[in-house]
Amino acid sequence: MDKKIYHGGIRIVISPAFGTGQQYNDFGLGFYCTEYPQYAAEWAVGSGRNGFVSSYSIDTDGLRIINLCSSQYNLLHWLGLLFNYREFDLSSDTAYKSREYINKYYSVDHQACDCIIGYRADNRCFMFAQDFLDSKLSYMSFRNALISDDSNRQFVLKSNRAFDRIIFNGYKPALRDVSYPARRSREIRYMKSIKPTAGSNDFFITDLIEEEVRPYDVRLR
Repeated sequence: MDKKIYHGGIRIVISPAFGTGQQYNDFGLGFYCTEYPQYAAEWAVGSGRNGFVSSYSIDTDGLRIINLCSSQYNLLHWLGLLFNYREFDLSSDTAYKSREYINKYYSVDHQACDCIIGYRADNRCFMFAQDFLDSKLSYMSFRNALISDDSNRQFVLKSNRAFDRIIFNGYKPALRDVSYPARRSREIRYMKSIKPTAGSNDFFITDLIEEEVRPYDVRLR
């Protein structure tokens, strides 16, 4: 199946190269894209700069794809993968125990995969994740913060097989006057919508640790 994906940045990328990028990105080395051109434009710009959206197609048939946004996984699997590459503040006893618990039960074997679909840990989402690990944000509040908007979902090429499949289809300019205000407006709406307290059917990471809740628990879906 051909999938359309888009990359936002300060330059046009005609030939993405395997093994380049930042080791400490969300899922390690890879080429980070999105299925939505408008969000790629938002990633490309800054408050004082324009950018570009490079567009591609990729044949995903036969590729080994880990989709962390699917029902096969939950947010703890996503966090378990982030622990491999991103640095969290584990100065509190709760955050430290949270990482130990997640690493024990929710690690994801991703070394042999070709692509990863997962949430983008931008500053906003990373802050939510940190609050969740510190038991300041409930599970459902954290979940709703991530799944309520497609803008933070990314499609990441991880293997030579995947890079061999990608075809450059052209590019468009991303204008800061359009895309930057759109991003900031959504971020503000999100921040106002997140509530740290749990409802009657909600829970915190400390509850999961105490009960040693496993991945198949229906409360995590």
